[in-house]
Amino acid sequence: MPNLGVPELLIILLALVLLFGAKKLPDMARGIGRSLRIFKSETAKLRDDDDEPQHTVQQAQAPMQAQPQAQPVQPQPIQAAPAPAPAPAPAPALSAEEQARQLEEQAARLRAGAASQADKHA
Repeated sequence: MPNLGVPELLIILLALVLLFGAKKLPDMARGIGRSLRIFKSETAKLRDDDDEPQHTVQQAQAPMQAQPQAQPVQPQPIQAAPAPAPAPAPAPALSAEEQARQLEEQAARLRAGAASQADKHA
């Protein structure tokens, strides 16, 4: 692929401005940036999830290897234990990107509502 110099980049930039308009370009760039941040965080979570099972398997195997000869366990009488109360389901934690997206959506709804009320009064 040929190297892109300053004149070529200016031509590409001019074509983008003519196609999309100067007002839309910052919004498009912002949206692409958000998408890349979300994608990056999700791929990092996937890598972390892939690493966790290996660690748990290694941790589970380490105690078994450390004590190859187990002592016999004496049977104990079974006692009825009271049933534990069901714990309430924890609310899912939102990432910073998800919180920012929700706030932006809420702000957009508020702006749209304010604009419609301004149109009614005008």
